[in-house]
Amino acid sequence: MPLQTKLPKVGTTIFTVMSQLAAEHGAVNLGQGFPDFDAPARLVDALAKAMRDGHNQYAPMSGIPALREAIAAKTERCYGYRPDVDAEITVTSGGSEAIFDAVHAVVRPGEEVIVLDPCYDCYEPAIELAGGVAVHVPLDPQTFAPDWDLIRRAITPKTRMLMINSPHNPSGATLGADDIAQLTALLRGTDILLLSDEVYEHIVFDGARHESVLRYPELRERAFVISSFGKTYHCTGWKVGYCVAPPALSAEFRKVHQYNTFCTFAPAQYAFAEMIRDEPEHYLELGAFYQPMRDRFQEQLLTTRFKPLPVPGGYFQLVDYSAVSDLDDAEFCRWLAVEHGVAAIPLSPFYGTPPKGQRLVRLCFAKSEATRDAAIERLRKL
Repeated sequence: MPLQTKLPKVGTTIFTVMSQLAAEHGAVNLGQGFPDFDAPARLVDALAKAMRDGHNQYAPMSGIPALREAIAAKTERCYGYRPDVDAEITVTSGGSEAIFDAVHAVVRPGEEVIVLDPCYDCYEPAIELAGGVAVHVPLDPQTFAPDWDLIRRAITPKTRMLMINSPHNPSGATLGADDIAQLTALLRGTDILLLSDEVYEHIVFDGARHESVLRYPELRERAFVISSFGKTYHCTGWKVGYCVAPPALSAEFRKVHQYNTFCTFAPAQYAFAEMIRDEPEHYLELGAFYQPMRDRFQEQLLTTRFKPLPVPGGYFQLVDYSAVSDLDDAEFCRWLAVEHGVAAIPLSPFYGTPPKGQRLVRLCFAKSEATRDAAIERLRKL
């Protein structure tokens, strides 16, 4: 039976490819973005207790009330806005599910969604499966800052949504207050919806403030704001996130969510509710937790032939490898993993059209000191 794929440009995700290479060749895995240290003990204990207490059946479709209450309180504490617990907060099976649900809730066939390259690789497949068209607008190739005039010129009568991501994966760039002002002016008077991917919201460095869309009434009234517990609590394998959106958008979002996953792993929801309520210092101090890792890793990279780029937020470090090799980024990452035992992620899969001659790869520094030291020892030999 002939089969025509619905995703002709999609193969195995680069994160899976590089992690498999790392496993096959004994490489230090700085590729896929997951911590290799433990989740907080309180959180693990709370999960075990929730299971022992019998919270092992379906959770409510939108999330258990205690978790949605905790999310509302956290949002108010961080951003000065308390979303409606019943109408504006939906717990999802990770940030990727939330992104998929948001796109499918509002994007119709033929409508356009502006994405800013480089962008996370789940954005375009979600748009294409909804019948939409991804319109790729490049960020600055050095600073990864948005060019708002370029974005404005990409808007057409078919534009349904703009997707932003801060702190940015893969670069770690963040949006500032001036960006928010320009974004607000750009969308004012239009029907364009906003998807704000804020899964690294609590990992911001050097005393900077995360400029969440939820701080700004004019933006949040048209926005899906996506967050991730996996990124915040070092437990990416639990796959729990959430979406905050105004009631009308949340209602459409939930129509997709209920037929996608219906609900999310129940015991974890009880554990996160307890963790947010009883240990708020974890998310409040997450930037301070990761900043010494970033600083030390950058210092170590300066002893190699790699050039580290600035990292305002998130837990990824871009490095320029042009002093090491002339290979393109995909071939370089394969060579690095197979021949020299360090797994990295090329940037080209994050682009619709990669910049010619770009020599950048992404490393994850959310690793134990031993893991980072082992990687640096190998990189120094290049």
